Amino acid sequence: MDQSINYSELLQVAIQEALQGLAEGGIPIGAAMFDHHGLLLSRGRNRRVQEADPSIHAETDAFRKAGRLQTYRDKIMVTTLAPCWYCSGLVRQFKIGTVVVGESRNFPGGVEWLRQTGVTVIDLDSTECAEMLSGYIRSKPEVWNEDIGEG
Repeated sequence: MDQSINYSELLQVAIQEALQGLAEGGIPIGAAMFDHHGLLLSRGRNRRVQEADPSIHAETDAFRKAGRLQTYRDKIMVTTLAPCWYCSGLVRQFKIGTVVVGESRNFPGGVEWLRQTGVTVIDLDSTECAEMLSGYIRSKPEVWNEDIGEG
């Protein structure tokens, strides 16, 4: 963990994406990829609802927008919510070294598995992220359950 990087500041980029997704009528989950110095490479949001595409999760959107990189080991994936198994698999497949999670209260995802496989996971336990998603889940439980594969 790089002590010179303010992970809460990086999370703000992902939160902006989540809020934009919510404004578009989608699920408020955002993500961003940074290099090991904290330089923004890309940003994305869950657009499953907006584009009727179940594969556009926030992490995959940010990953795709970063383009092909020589290595991912020194990259930082920042996401407002603990990554699901699909997105956790992406992190492992491409050996992304660090994942910063806004919150894992609403959904624990693959956080423990990522840690067990050597990924540095930093859970910021953001009340803002937790409340944003819990409010959405309360208002649209059917969409949320469909998004996590329980619909």
